[in-house]
Amino acid sequence: MNLFSKQNREVLCNPLNLDNPILVQVLGICSALAVTSQLKPAIVMGLAVTIITAFANVIISIIRNTIPNRIRIIVQLVVVAALVTIVSQVLKAVAYDVSVQLSVYVGLIITNCILMGRLEAFAMTNKPWPSFLDGIGNGLGYALILVIVGAVRELLGRGSLLGFKIIPQSFYDAGYLDNGMMSMPAMALIIVGCVIWVHRAYFYKENKE
Repeated sequence: MNLFSKQNREVLCNPLNLDNPILVQVLGICSALAVTSQLKPAIVMGLAVTIITAFANVIISIIRNTIPNRIRIIVQLVVVAALVTIVSQVLKAVAYDVSVQLSVYVGLIITNCILMGRLEAFAMTNKPWPSFLDGIGNGLGYALILVIVGAVRELLGRGSLLGFKIIPQSFYDAGYLDNGMMSMPAMALIIVGCVIWVHRAYFYKENKE
């Protein structure tokens, strides 16, 4: 079996761009707005969702033929809840400050539309390896948008990235001020909207050509 056949490559790569869960499917918007005021929590949240989505997909794919249809959502939630609990405890052990910043949003991964959607739409009907790739692809596609939004908000709102000052002090001496509005969730929504607009405008133009 070719682990990276054309079909498997599409499963992995399409969510990064053409089938991005936030840009195209408009899923996972709530957490994208909540955890992107700084870059570091955005990266951690993106990685957490990627890991949980990938392994939840694999587990559900392995046991898919033994799950009674009428309780499949409950089983999916139990698997996701177990993985979220593990990731949450690991975060508290190795990155407690980020864990505090993310607050309840790590726990709310359980109800993330992207995760539940991939389990229902893909893992329940595909083998473990493609399901793993699908989870990685969708998780990274989600993380990519979080990183973009988090970087823009921290740079313009605080003049820094990952806590390191980027905008020179001379700019501030000349009268430059950080944009305090960038800390507000409304600005995250506006930035996500702009990214969606640019993405769709570019690919709609490409498709027409």
